[in-house]
Amino acid sequence: MIGSLPILRGLAGFNKDWLRSDIPAGLSIAAVGLPSAIAYPAIAGLPPETGIYASIVAPIAYAIFGPSRLLIVGPDAATMTVLAAAMAAIIAAEPSAANVDRVAIASALALGVGVFCIAAKLLRLGVLASFLSRPILVGFFAGVSLSILVGQIGRFTGVKIESEGLLAPVLEILGKSALIHWPSFLFGLSMFAVLWIVRAFNLKVPGPVLVVVVSVILSALFDFRGHGIAVVGDVPSGFPSLSLPAFHQMPLDKIVLGSAAVFLVSFGAGIVTARSFGSRTGEEVDANQELIGLGAANIAPGLFGSFPISMSDSRTAINLSTGGISQAAGLVSAATLIAALVFLHSALRILPIPALAAILATAAISLIDVYELKKIWRISHMEFVFALIAMWGAISFGVLNGVVVAVAATFVYLLRKTMFPRDGLLGHIEGRHGFFDLARFPEARPVEGAAVFAIQGNILFYNADYLRMRLTAVAKDLAPGTKCLVLDASAITHIDSTGAAALDALAGILAKRDIVFAITDLSEESRGILERAGVIKAIGAHNLFNGREEALRALLGNAAGS
Repeated sequence: MIGSLPILRGLAGFNKDWLRSDIPAGLSIAAVGLPSAIAYPAIAGLPPETGIYASIVAPIAYAIFGPSRLLIVGPDAATMTVLAAAMAAIIAAEPSAANVDRVAIASALALGVGVFCIAAKLLRLGVLASFLSRPILVGFFAGVSLSILVGQIGRFTGVKIESEGLLAPVLEILGKSALIHWPSFLFGLSMFAVLWIVRAFNLKVPGPVLVVVVSVILSALFDFRGHGIAVVGDVPSGFPSLSLPAFHQMPLDKIVLGSAAVFLVSFGAGIVTARSFGSRTGEEVDANQELIGLGAANIAPGLFGSFPISMSDSRTAINLSTGGISQAAGLVSAATLIAALVFLHSALRILPIPALAAILATAAISLIDVYELKKIWRISHMEFVFALIAMWGAISFGVLNGVVVAVAATFVYLLRKTMFPRDGLLGHIEGRHGFFDLARFPEARPVEGAAVFAIQGNILFYNADYLRMRLTAVAKDLAPGTKCLVLDASAITHIDSTGAAALDALAGILAKRDIVFAITDLSEESRGILERAGVIKAIGAHNLFNGREEALRALLGNAAGS
């Protein structure tokens, strides 16, 4: 029956035998997810229980509405950093918002992200995930990681840091070095070292789990709070009631803009995660369907006093490595965290803040994908530059503005790629069929009495002037006796009015030299534009052909197109 319900695709075909795999997987997901669920809210200045709430309700919502069997959603460091910036902008923009509970603002943003997801699904805008290319995301996350690292200075040292940015907090702590609480600092560094030792030796116990257990035990034995080491403090043992945040007390324009920024990063990074794991498991990833699952997984935390989430690569990796089969693993992890909230809140209360700082610092460093940056440099120096631009934007302008810089860098990159489309004169190679680029094949020879020119891209307002100059240069350099210039438009899918004007100018130049201008393989949409612009009338409808060979046979004779 479950398989017949489209909203339960992650549980389709479920049978009880799967529980032998899904229960251990769910327990492992909860064990690994609990430390990050407690630590990540600190990035946005939220209480630790909000991370547990998000790690409970989001997987339940995704299990119901999400399309994937194996993806696990939850708190994400990059998403939390963008959330922190959005919340800061909201509080700064509206003095009355400063009196609103920070949790309420985070919940409002989570609901906003969910609404954006649903709206994008209805408009079939899953392609938005492609706006942040892999190089842009790698660079942006590297910048975000540095912001997270700097944000842990106060938690490591026990010193309240007033300044923001990248260098200012470093300079501030240097000036306040006499205030550093050295027991906190040394304990935080020791837990940071434990995390890297676990990773270096590939121990079976997850590093964050080990750090939380050891920290709680040491805190209980040696009364860390009594010795000045900050601890988490009271953690509610109950679950929040279903409620809506007080939108009327918040600047709605900032809520919308903040939600859009969080949505773009959360969905962009989430789809990268989904496709990465999908390539390993053979599971098809439909970005538009994932919008429904991600939307529900964000609306649920918004209704239960929490914050926006994304697809979690670490939790999904644990699910795969421990043999999870369906979304039942996510439901088991949620149930386990509910038990932890009820029975372990006393232990969580004495968890040292420097231990959370160590977990966050390690998570931040893991966001810096040095291998991927090297790979991007090896593949394309230009894409590496855009990765650096995205990283610089997140560092220099703040994370929220860094999203704008990253998106702008993406569009600049796309424009750069399409502004100078590949083009060239074509000719024949003796003994071989077809046409060949004269610049790429030295043995190719131009067609006698004709010039065949191909453009592999659209002719639009931002490249029309460049292509007009290219075509004009070709027209002026045509050898004496050339009867026609044939434009191969088979790779041109769109021509706008500016592009039409460029072709009209070329037609005028060729007409003065008594050279026929012909176009082949013109799309219906482009033909309509050229007809309305008068270009077809200028060159003659009889000079439009369905192929280069047909055009040359008609213009030069039967032997020309062979």
